[in-house]
Amino acid sequence: MALNYHHATLSLLHLLFLSLHLSTAALVKQQPLTLKYHNGALLKGKVTVNLIWYGKFTPAQRAIIVDFIQSLGSTQAPPPSAAAWWRTTEKYHGGASTLVVGNQILHEDYPFGKILKNSHIVGLGSRPNNQVDSINVVLTADDVAVEGFCMRCGSHGYARRGKARFAYIWVGNSATQCPGQCAWPFHQPLYGPQTSPLVAPNGDVGVDGMIINLATLLAGTVTNPYSDGYFQGPPTAPLEAVSACTGKFGSGAYPGYPGKVLVDKSTDASYNANGVNGRKFLLPAMWDPESSACSTLVICILQGGKLRILRHQVGKKALARDHQIMEQRYGIVKLYGGEF
Repeated sequence: MALNYHHATLSLLHLLFLSLHLSTAALVKQQPLTLKYHNGALLKGKVTVNLIWYGKFTPAQRAIIVDFIQSLGSTQAPPPSAAAWWRTTEKYHGGASTLVVGNQILHEDYPFGKILKNSHIVGLGSRPNNQVDSINVVLTADDVAVEGFCMRCGSHGYARRGKARFAYIWVGNSATQCPGQCAWPFHQPLYGPQTSPLVAPNGDVGVDGMIINLATLLAGTVTNPYSDGYFQGPPTAPLEAVSACTGKFGSGAYPGYPGKVLVDKSTDASYNANGVNGRKFLLPAMWDPESSACSTLVICILQGGKLRILRHQVGKKALARDHQIMEQRYGIVKLYGGEF
């Protein structure tokens, strides 16, 4: 088997600091962002997501991640939904990418030890099956160190067997290693503006941080699985569908500040997307090919203490209906960061 590997995302804070050089004028009037399509194959149609759990995860932790992947294709969650966020990938060449959870493999006995090299990740991600339309996701526990962990938080690439290519992803739990880089905004950042961390929506800073990185890499994988899809910059260190929009979760975001997002009244947890089984997630902005801009799932404005405007990624016909549902379901919605 010939293997091809590339880093798909840098440390979140590293990308945030790259943006600090922007002038005041640039912040006021944002220039269009373009991800060029390099005419390669994308992962479209039904895409099976196989999960390889390396190390010890609790059943509750595994359930959060499985529920997240299932939420991306569910029509049952109330708006704003994770599925609405994922539908932006339909605007990329080739139509919809429908993710379904496939096989799950547990490696709780650490067969390669607790210090992994990139070659271990590639090997783990190449094993489960030979299906072309699949993504093998390697998830490492919080006591597993991976080469270059804190510089990238996760990555994606592909393996080749003959003429066939197979996509894989790696995401690590950073709870005990570098949460300031890989679990922000649920943890105090290691460098830069010291804003207060948000409360994790599923009560697990490490796993909720993994959700952000997994969301980033799933979007990058389906739109640039083989280094010849949608990206900006060099193919070995590309800015992709979500990594091009790093650090933006709500309206008014700027380096070190995630933006205005919804806050659960009972737990004070921050989120911007609903999922299956009552889950809530905080999902990053994604580049929209139609507007050539990074689009957050919701833009909220409070007027007179009540939700007056809600925009999320749905068709125009559904917008008025979902706006009414949001007001009926949530009433007064508190926004992290206060009013505009």
